[in-house]
Amino acid sequence: MKFTKRFITQLAITGVALSVTACSMMGPQKPDWQEDKEYRVTILHTNDHHGRFWQNSKGEYGMAARKTLIDNIREEVALDDGNSLLLSGGDINTGVPESDLQNAEPDFRGMNMLKYDAMALGNHEFDNPLSVLKQQQEWAGFPFLSANILDEKTGKPLFDAYKIFQVDDLKIAVVGFTTDDTAKLGNPEYLEGIKIESPITVAKKLIPELRKKADLVIAVTHMGHYRDGNYGGNAPGDVTLARSVPGIDVIVGGHSQNPLFEPDEQNGTLILQAYEWGKYVGRLDFVYKNGAIVWSQYKLIPVNLKKKVKTADGKSERVFIEEEIAQDPTMLEMLTPFQEKGQKELNIEIGFSDEDFIGDRSVVRNQETNLGNLIAYAMKQKVNADIGIMNSGGIRDNLEKGIVTYKDVLKVQPFGNMVSYVDFTADELTDYLSTAAAKQAGTGAFAQFSGVSLTLKDGKATDIMVNGKALEAGKTYRVAVNNYSASGGDGYPKIVDHPNYVNSGYVDADVLVEYIRNHYPLEAAKFAPTGKVKR
Repeated sequence: MKFTKRFITQLAITGVALSVTACSMMGPQKPDWQEDKEYRVTILHTNDHHGRFWQNSKGEYGMAARKTLIDNIREEVALDDGNSLLLSGGDINTGVPESDLQNAEPDFRGMNMLKYDAMALGNHEFDNPLSVLKQQQEWAGFPFLSANILDEKTGKPLFDAYKIFQVDDLKIAVVGFTTDDTAKLGNPEYLEGIKIESPITVAKKLIPELRKKADLVIAVTHMGHYRDGNYGGNAPGDVTLARSVPGIDVIVGGHSQNPLFEPDEQNGTLILQAYEWGKYVGRLDFVYKNGAIVWSQYKLIPVNLKKKVKTADGKSERVFIEEEIAQDPTMLEMLTPFQEKGQKELNIEIGFSDEDFIGDRSVVRNQETNLGNLIAYAMKQKVNADIGIMNSGGIRDNLEKGIVTYKDVLKVQPFGNMVSYVDFTADELTDYLSTAAAKQAGTGAFAQFSGVSLTLKDGKATDIMVNGKALEAGKTYRVAVNNYSASGGDGYPKIVDHPNYVNSGYVDADVLVEYIRNHYPLEAAKFAPTGKVKR
């Protein structure tokens, strides 16, 4: 693992040094820190946990090993007369059935035992009703932060905007920001009464205020890290925030789920992100002296991650990247009943597949896949529709060859959305297909289709064929989508107010389970990509 070291002196003249020093010197008018004293601070962080409270089948990551690691680091830091904060970049919810079925209770109780100091609200915190999110904060026992998620009626932050921590003689402000894409990524049904403002707009006003109150400002964000600020079809992320808003010392990020093995330094701000699922714990150590950060180093620490190596006999085996971290027994004791309950409910065989069905996000968000076709087809069949459309962001895992369990399906479709449908005129269908087919590759909005072929030309769907027949004026066509997309999720046209809209009440994962039970063995060849939707 690489370390990044940064040295800043009172006489530094580089752009980065002046920027960071200026930020630090804008603190409280009467600071508590002592002249010439060195203050050692360690920031620990994770992000995009997504229900991974338990280690995987290979013995990697998991909150029990994470607790051992973090406890050891805290002890080391304390022995060196330092202090630490533990932060999360959000998205605790959604991703593993054992967690999803229990409203992420084991995850938030685990974070409580880990003694997290604060976390940013992620977009997946809004996969559940607000009542569930409030219950999750009670389980967690630490602040959920977002300065730009507001109560529509009062105009005030729905949760805390920031919290100021007294760390030895230093005041450290930790402020939360959530991607404004939450408006289209969160479940619209659970976003009623919530206003989502641009985090950058809010930060431009709030950060100068925090600089008057604190010696250091840390933004814990769920906005994403996009190299050189190239965020494409996504909302602006951490790089844009740092470039647009001076005065942030460190950004602890999440959302894009990429590992930054070295901080990305932008406009005097260190941007950090620790991949996903608790695979790594990020560790930033720095020294603060006379109103400035004078030294820092950074590392991503793997939590029992493994790699394949060749053995002497030519076979391969998995070995730990670094020394194995023992699982904390108190954490295991707390989590085990949750894991056993989940396993009992989920390990029910429902069918068999003859090949892998592909739902890996790097593939399914960029191209047609057999799994996308299968899901769209199962929805279409369930509600007797002509066309099925599935947003790729709702597909979260592969469906692997062999025995298929209920758990496998819930890993593919963890959100608990309902299959819904609408009867469109030919003109309405053309408009809807034009929007759906134009969704940008690489985003969760990218559409998977069943029952239709078309060519997208200048933003409009042409040469439309529905189940092999040309579109007919005067005829109506039924389209099956999930209620998330129907409510305007992922930027799809909102159709819940359409007079012909119906929410079937069928949970999407249960629809797929039913289809597999009735049609196994699943034959991948029947759902192979056809290229009939040309974009």
